[in-house]
Amino acid sequence: MNKGESSLSEEEKEQIRRLASSIEYYEDNVLKTMPLTPKLTNIVNQKLRERELNQRSLAKLIGIGTSKISQILNGKRQPDVQFLKAIHEKLGIDGNVLLEVI
Repeated sequence: MNKGESSLSEEEKEQIRRLASSIEYYEDNVLKTMPLTPKLTNIVNQKLRERELNQRSLAKLIGIGTSKISQILNGKRQPDVQFLKAIHEKLGIDGNVLLEVI
């Protein structure tokens, strides 16, 4: 693109058209199916993977029982303030993000 649009060959212009078409297809067909706001469980599980932790080690880290962690991460129980505060402090999850996903 540093060449400027007028300096592009027909082959380069066609390649740009194909790429733009692919991007448009992706936006219209793939991104539409993705939730705009991630779920709390996805955020927590991603942090656990990043830190190579499991639910048991998370429970120990934040001082909450493993059954409670399991219920929250499986959607069987709503997270309480104690849980949200703990994952904010111990996993470094932004408080604003937590407020948006609950």
